[in-house]
Amino acid sequence: MSAAAPAEDDAATRSEPSRTRTPIVPPQTIAGRALTLVIAIMTFLASLTIGAVTMVDAAARAWQSDIGREVTIEVRPLDGTDITAELSKAAALAGEFPGVASARALSDEETRRLLEPWLGAGVDLAALPVPRLVVVTVDDPALFDVAGLSEAVRTQIQGGSLDDHAAWVDRLRAMAGSMVAVGIAVLVLVLVAMVLSVVFATRAAMAGNRQIIEVLHFCGAEDRFIAGEFQHHFLLLGIRGGLIGGGLALVLFIALAILFRESSGLPGAAQMDTLLGGLSIGLPGFLGIVVLVGAVAVLTAATSRLAVRRSLATIE
Repeated sequence: MSAAAPAEDDAATRSEPSRTRTPIVPPQTIAGRALTLVIAIMTFLASLTIGAVTMVDAAARAWQSDIGREVTIEVRPLDGTDITAELSKAAALAGEFPGVASARALSDEETRRLLEPWLGAGVDLAALPVPRLVVVTVDDPALFDVAGLSEAVRTQIQGGSLDDHAAWVDRLRAMAGSMVAVGIAVLVLVLVAMVLSVVFATRAAMAGNRQIIEVLHFCGAEDRFIAGEFQHHFLLLGIRGGLIGGGLALVLFIALAILFRESSGLPGAAQMDTLLGGLSIGLPGFLGIVVLVGAVAVLTAATSRLAVRRSLATIE
């Protein structure tokens, strides 16, 4: 009988339905849903910032590449100089340099079109001391010796000088760098606001469950166990909010790219394509948003855990 009793007790224990462990933090609360919405909004704004910075950086790199693949030889009209001959000589001189794809002098009609916005139509080039231009296209910047060409033009072409657009490249680089820095600053501010929201939500959840937390604490429950419960809860909130915000941002960028492709040929479409590269964030932008979603979830969980550990340290 004594040997059979434990066996019966074990059978009775196995026959009982397994008890579900009640989490310290309620999984569905109004505060939890509100925090999910806040995280989603913050992630959406941060994703928009990442996409905008990616587009600006890609467009600036494309502009720099285009500008760097073209230099201009300016030939000023001097007394007693055949400017047409000097233009031909400058084009032939530039064509001899390695890395140069082509070099051609702008025609009189092309020069008039360039001057038309400032001097009006029908400009008499012979009556004005207007510098004439030779456009040099570079196909291999690594081989192209811009300093050597500048020196050759200065010494061999009367009234000649080389403009490598370095000033424009420097200004463009500075502008792009400033915009990227502003975007990073906005991203940091958004993440800081999200961290503060998580801290307040964690403290509110602890205040709502303070009696249970104190009982567990005084019964010997380790701080890391209690903090782990909050971390798990807020990790799920961070993942849910991050996926919602990041997913909406990706859908928006994809929709804008499709809309822009459909509007090709309309007025302003070509300028927008040149300015922002067709509103496409490309693979780096998509990867950046995916990484952001993961970072938001990890940051939310880590912030919650740290806030709980600091709060538990104040309980005597």
